[in-house]
Amino acid sequence: MIGQKMQEALNQQVNAEIYSAYLYLAMAAYFQSLKLSGFANWMRAQTKEENTHAMKIYDFICEQGGRVTLKLIAEPPDQWQSPLAAFEAAQKHERKVTAMINDLVKLAGQQKEQATSAFLQWFVDEQVEEESSAGQVVEMLRAAETTPDGLTPIDQELGKRESK
Repeated sequence: MIGQKMQEALNQQVNAEIYSAYLYLAMAAYFQSLKLSGFANWMRAQTKEENTHAMKIYDFICEQGGRVTLKLIAEPPDQWQSPLAAFEAAQKHERKVTAMINDLVKLAGQQKEQATSAFLQWFVDEQVEEESSAGQVVEMLRAAETTPDGLTPIDQELGKRESK
């Protein structure tokens, strides 16, 4: 059985994960408007992952006898100054999500919620990958700033990404 405080915190994380999906879908639309279909593909794959994360938490709450309560999802931005700025925003967002997951781990320990602690370890590991993935694209985009047509090979590379 999940405690009330932990349930509320996990419900907030469901909201955060759905917002993440919404944010990345907005970024996909932005890239699509720039005719950068590979960038858009990368963000659509990211959208799917974030929805999967939300549903993992949703299912866990239910499996633990808790109740999922959904809240309003904030409106994401829909414009960025450049592809680099969009990916820097994605990287910053992933760092924020990592901090939120770390707070959940801390709370689970304080509340002696061992099942929740074990469950959250997957998210801790996932966030390492999420931050790294966004960071790699940021570095590619920074390097491409000095190269004419530098976005084209990156767009082609990002177009190869498949969702998990």
